[in-house]
Amino acid sequence: MAIARSIIADSPLMVNRVIGRYMNPIALCVERLSLMPDLAELEHWDSRYREGRPPWDTGRVSAELQRRLAQFEIPPCRAIEFGCGTGTNAIWLAQQGFDVVAADLSPLAIQQARKKAEQAGVAVLFLQADVTELPDLGPPFDFFFDRGCYHAVRRSKAEEFLQQLDRVTSPDAWGIVLTGNSRESRQPGPPTVSEDELRRELGRSFELVSLEEFRFDQEEPDGHRHLGWSCVLRKKPRR
Repeated sequence: MAIARSIIADSPLMVNRVIGRYMNPIALCVERLSLMPDLAELEHWDSRYREGRPPWDTGRVSAELQRRLAQFEIPPCRAIEFGCGTGTNAIWLAQQGFDVVAADLSPLAIQQARKKAEQAGVAVLFLQADVTELPDLGPPFDFFFDRGCYHAVRRSKAEEFLQQLDRVTSPDAWGIVLTGNSRESRQPGPPTVSEDELRRELGRSFELVSLEEFRFDQEEPDGHRHLGWSCVLRKKPRR
């Protein structure tokens, strides 16, 4: 049986102690950080989870994440997920042997993710945090996954997000980013990004090893599945 604990972290130093002491044996949720996000922004995302399951949080593991991991034979390693929602993909990564930290701005989403990790019997460190102001999380990550966080955050905090992404990832780190595609903009639907924007922004610190179009898993009431970009990235050597 998995042991689940709820830990209140009052500082980045406390987060480090939590990670170092508890990461392997238990499912965790860090519920509060000293770097508090904008309350209006937090309430916006929290309300989406109070109203029911948001369209991006299907409860199913991303088929594109599974396909890309297998395609490039990315081995289990220390990993972080940005915008983890209720934790479905983070939990699946942990089940594959990854040592996972997952962050989301919504306290309600993180609370639900913690319960799911406990039920699944896996160890995942869930952080309620602003991904543009992450605390010190210890050693850098060798893999990151982003399904829809980047394309939302970049509208107002692209520079801050890209700096954090570069800071927390290791040399030669792999990444998979799934984002809306500007070649097909539809409402309601995900924020969209052009190929040029992807290459200019993510290409600053990462090589775009593979860029393909795909369809997101979730379906609209009319059966439509939104067009996206599937990006596989590799950290560029430091100059």
